[in-house]
Formats: sequence, C-alpha cells, structure tokens
Amino acid sequence: MMNKKKMIQFGAGNIGRSFIGQLFSRSGYEVVFVDINEELVKELNKKRVYKLIIKRNELPDEIILIENIRAIDSFDKEAVIREIADADIIATAVGKHALLQIVPVIAQGLQLRYKERGKNPLDIIIAENLRNAADYFRKELKIYLPQEYPFDELVGLIESSIGKMVPLIKEEDKKRDLVWIYAEPYNTLIVDKKGFKNPLPQVRDLWAVENIKAYVDRKLFIHNLGHSASAYFGYQYDSEMTFIYEALEVSEIYKTVRECMSQSAVALSRAYPKDLTLQDLQNHIDDLLFRFQNRSLGDTIFRVGRDLYRKLDKNERLVGPMLLAQEQGTPYNKIKSAFYAALEFKAKDEKGEMYPLDKIFFEREYPRGLENILRSVCHLSSHQEKEAKIMKEITKGI
Repeated sequence: MMNKKKMIQFGAGNIGRSFIGQLFSRSGYEVVFVDINEELVKELNKKRVYKLIIKRNELPDEIILIENIRAIDSFDKEAVIREIADADIIATAVGKHALLQIVPVIAQGLQLRYKERGKNPLDIIIAENLRNAADYFRKELKIYLPQEYPFDELVGLIESSIGKMVPLIKEEDKKRDLVWIYAEPYNTLIVDKKGFKNPLPQVRDLWAVENIKAYVDRKLFIHNLGHSASAYFGYQYDSEMTFIYEALEVSEIYKTVRECMSQSAVALSRAYPKDLTLQDLQNHIDDLLFRFQNRSLGDTIFRVGRDLYRKLDKNERLVGPMLLAQEQGTPYNKIKSAFYAALEFKAKDEKGEMYPLDKIFFEREYPRGLENILRSVCHLSSHQEKEAKIMKEITKGI
C-alpha cells in the first residue's frame, strides 16, 4: 500500500485552513498545519477534522468537512524539522513578517532532508501577498544554509496569487467552534508553473501559469486595490458603516471603486500584454465587485482597510498601481483619491478598538505630515526619478 502524500502548511489561519490546506486535503494529501496558536493546534489534533463553511450570497451555507489533518506547535522546532524531512510539499501563509520567523526552521528541515534522503527536491508554495516572493524567500533561506547546499537543485520556490476572501471569525463564533472557518466559493490557486522542481501536484483547482508576476500584480493592483478602496471610501462616506457590501450599495462609491480598478487594469494590460488583456481584466473587475458584495461573508470595512503601514507601502495596493500607471503613461487620479481616503481611515472593530498599528500610525506618522508618510511609510525616495515624480503628484492633492 502506498503511503499518503504529506503536505505541510505553515499557518493555520484564514488562508491556511480555508484555502491551501483544504485544497490539498480534498486532493488526497495528509495536511500537517504548523501554527503559533497553541489552543488552535490542540483543537485540530483533538478533532482531526474541521468545517469549511462556504458563504454564498442569499443561498444556504455549504459545509465541507476537511479531514486527514493534524497540527504541530511551531515552537516544537524538532518536530517541525522532522516533518519537513519527509514532506512531499510545503506551503506558507503566515504574512511577510512572520515569514522571517519560520525561515530558520525550514532551512534546518531542508538540511536534515538532504542528509537523510539525498537529492530529493522539495517545493514550497509561498501563499503570501508579496511581490517577488521567491527572490525574497531565496535570499532569506540562503542565510541559514551552508554554501555547499545545492539550493537550485533541491528547492522549488513557487509564487502564488491568492484571490480567496476569508472574513474574520467573530469571537462568539470562535467560542462555538475554534477550528471552523468561513470562506467564499472562489477556490482557484494560481501558482508559478516554472517554480516547481517536482512534477505539478495533482491538486484540484490548482492553475499553473507561465508568468506569475502578471497574476501577482493583478491580485494586488486590482483585487486588493478595489477591496481596500471600498473600505476607505466607505469609511470616508460614513464612519459608522460596518460592511463592505454596504459601501458598494452606495452608487457613488461603487462607481469610484470601479474607476480605480479600471485605471489599474489599463496599466496592467500595457505592462503584461501577452498575459492580461484589457477585456479579461474588465471581466475580472465585474466578477470581483460581485464577490465583494457577498452579504453572507459579512466582510467588514475594518478588516479590509486595516494595517495602513503595510497597505501604504510602495509595493502594495495603492502606491504600487500608481507607479505602474506612471511607468505606462496611463491615468491614476482615481487611485490617488483612494490613497487620500486611506490616510483618514480610523475604523474600529466589534469591540470599538482601532487596529493597534493603525493607532500608532495616527499617533506617530500622521501628525508629521504627508511628506513624512511618503518617505517613512510608503518608502518612496526623492532620489529615484519615478518615485520622486509620484511623490510630487501625490503632494499636489486631488
């Protein structure tokens, strides 16, 4: 009897459980979650199954049982290293900052794997909202690997485009069941075909593309841009507004969000003419706006707009598409208006509290003015010609 294939999922949060983990589990893999949340790890090991609840607009929920799973506490480094040594594939969904915390243990696992199994390649799917993720991961991993380790032969770094929307689970729902998770029906995992060292895994809804950079930028500069703009314009319109679908019910907001996304689409179609046609991008925008209005997801303005330090960065959803549009010689005035709306975003969660880092942003950065934000938060440089031009355009105002 053949042994079941094993997939290690770093991060048992929203994307880990609702998307990557369930795709591999439903395709016959044993999925081993590695997470920092001790209570969640205990519950996953106790139940060995969790409910994935698919939320459809005005339709009954679909409940899918995700089986063949277990979990390891990320602090149990020896256990994690041992799992990596005989895994078939790895994925991460932990966020850029936490990524640095898991790199050393992955490097140790790769070394043990090489020692025990020789030249047996391991592919790592990087399921993060991060441009040039493979280059970033490669650089960090090599710090912890010996020079003689045959990295290019043994490690496949696969960038991905994560388009699945997963709302925050309310505290009352966590008390009912810590391990269940909500998600929308969308279930396509777009990955870099060229990144794999092994044959493509036979996983349902896996779409391997030739030019992943185009799809990573499409995700950030259309999906993330439109989603965040809905939150920022919604809060600007009514600071008491709670849900994303409420914002998009306001025709003025819907129109402006669509114009933001369309301006980005024009720039993307020029930057990637072989991969992204303008018509396909417009169809994608229509689909996204329909998905954003999924009432049953209960996606909040707070969740979608929070974390300004990350979302205002020059490689992210607001400044990134403006830089691309400028490079391509296309308009970006509507995207610029979303940037200004973000600078006033002070939404609160169900407990009436701002996101902690956003609170720091308004205490520390905001009082120092726009030029400080452009330098210190967006990380734009007046010494770089393209960035200096964007800084000048933004400081002009709407």
